[in-house]
Parts: sequence; C-alpha cells; structure tokens
Amino acid sequence: ITTILIYFYYRRIGMDSCVIPLRHGGLSLVQTTDFFYPLVEDPYMMGRIACANVLSDLYAMGITECDNMLMLLSVSQKMNEKERDQVMPLIMKGFRDAAEEAGTSVTGGQTVINPWIIVGGVASVVCQPNDFIMPGSAVPGDVLVLTKPLGTQVAVNAHRWLDIPEKWNKIKLVISREEVEQAYQEAMLNMATLNRTAAALMHKFNAHAATDITGFGIIGHARNLAQQQKNNVAFVIHNLPIISKMAAISKAGGNLFGLLQGTSSETSGGLLICLPREQAARFCAEMKSSRVGLSGAVGQDGGAGDGQQAWIIGIVEKGNRCARIIDKPRIIEVPYRGSVVRAQEGSHNNASPPEVQLT
Repeated sequence: ITTILIYFYYRRIGMDSCVIPLRHGGLSLVQTTDFFYPLVEDPYMMGRIACANVLSDLYAMGITECDNMLMLLSVSQKMNEKERDQVMPLIMKGFRDAAEEAGTSVTGGQTVINPWIIVGGVASVVCQPNDFIMPGSAVPGDVLVLTKPLGTQVAVNAHRWLDIPEKWNKIKLVISREEVEQAYQEAMLNMATLNRTAAALMHKFNAHAATDITGFGIIGHARNLAQQQKNNVAFVIHNLPIISKMAAISKAGGNLFGLLQGTSSETSGGLLICLPREQAARFCAEMKSSRVGLSGAVGQDGGAGDGQQAWIIGIVEKGNRCARIIDKPRIIEVPYRGSVVRAQEGSHNNASPPEVQLT
C-alpha cells in the first residue's frame, strides 16, 4: 500500500519523469517518453535532437545515467523508397550516436507507417533515491538559472522564411541571410546538446527543483514547476537569454510566437533550476568550464568544447506558487558560437563576460 501511495504522489506532482518505487532494495524505476515531428532539415541532427529531448526529462531530475533507451519512429507513407532509404537511417544514426554519448544504448523500439515522420523514444533507469532530485523544494531566496538560450522556434522558422518572400520581407531589415543561417545552426547545436552536465552539477550545488524548457515555453514550464512546490513561493524572471537577433525578429514580425513574453515553444531546451543564491554563480562558472562534446557528454576525446553557458535569470520569493516575467525583462543577446570563436581569436586576453545582474 505504501508503494502505491508513493507512486500516486510522485505522478500527481507533474514531474518530467515518472518515479516508480520497486519492490526490492529501495530502488526506483525512473522513466520518460517523448516524441515530436521533424523541425530541422538535417535528418542526422534531427535524430540527435530527438534523443537529447527524451533524455532531458531524466536530466531535469538530476539523473545523469540512463540504463536503456527505446526509439519510436514513424515513417511517412508519402516518402518513396529512395527517400526512406536515405532519410530514416540518418535519423536512426543520429539518435543512436547521441545515446552513446550519453553513456547508454538503444536496444529496441517501434517503427510504424504514418502520414508524417515522427521521432522520439523512451528512456529508463533504475536508481537509488539519492540519484534523483524531486522538483518541489524551492525556497524564498533561491535564484533561477537557465542552461540554454531561448529562441529556437524563431530561429527554425526564420530559416524556413528565407524562401518565402512575404515572410522574409517582414524581418529582412533586422537580420541578414547569413545571420539567419548562423542562428539556425546555433539552434540546432543547442537542441542537440545534452543537459547531462547541468544534471550532475545540480547535485554538487544543492539544487532544490528543476524542469526542462520545451513546448510550453519558459513561462509555461516555470508556472508548472512553481505549482509543484511544497513551500509558498513565486518565480520572478528578470532576464531572458535569447539567441542573437531572435528578439529583433520577434518584434519585427509583430511579436512572433510570444518570445519576449516567454510563450515561444522550445525544443530540447535547457534546464530551469532553482539553486541557493550562494551556489548559483559557481554553478554557472562550472558549467562554462566543463569540457563537453556536441551532445554534452563531459570529457570526451575529440570535439570537446569550452562548456555551456548558464545564466541567472530570476529569483524565488514568497508567493502563491505562480511564475511571471517582469514587464521589461533584460534581453541577453547570446552570440552564435562562431562569433564567439572569432572574437576570441582577435583578443589577447581571457576576460570573463560580465556577471548578469538581476534588475
């Protein structure tokens, strides 16, 4: 009876993954599933993004290891045999490669014929209670940290509009074609990056709650997380880190997708984490110093980068389990990675970027 009650309590609070206490040894099965339609033109990257998106629900609970993955794949009946033979193996390879970088493997799944391509999967892990962080312990005085910039929906759509004159004419005064391409590549790279490093650091820096930012936008997921808190708290967002030029596109297009209001959908976005104020700056610094590969696996040989940025974007205060963005949030323009490299090559110092201040 106790196990059943715990199971329904865990399911009731709307976590990113379900936690099912097992009958033996105090272990729990943590499991999640997710799928969506293709949103980028590169089938290999689409597979990577889909895998990262599935795993992100585990990472949002501070879980860094995955025991097994299944892949869910729908093949479009509108594709001819040649198209299927070219596209579907690349999606599958991207998914498997990302799973391998996450330290797990794809052992099966399901493939069906459907009017549309759909790609997703299931991620499962058996773990001890101290392996995961329940998302309900935020307290007043915590700060909110975000581990990926916003704006992927705008970037992907802007790339499509390059070939649609009536759409392109609305935004061409604020962004060049080259910048659209750069933003699109940046969005793909962000979406394909695992949140595994952030999940590990959640334990080190005593995170109190977290969720990943996906289809409901940052404000939707912030509100959902706020509603699950045990304490009477409210989340207040002051800063919005956004892929460079995406805020300008949103304004030029007549508030496209509600990006500045926090309602723009994200795919495989970052983690929104409630951290003790005294730990947040060190969390961000360690995220930046961690060397990660394309999909966020720490310390890989070849392809290792300079880590991931993270930003302090808001505060946790006393309240009625709600979340809001202030009227005039600070927009943080996050440069494309290529721009960062060029800037560093032209500089003779290693000065850190200025610390983000809450207003």
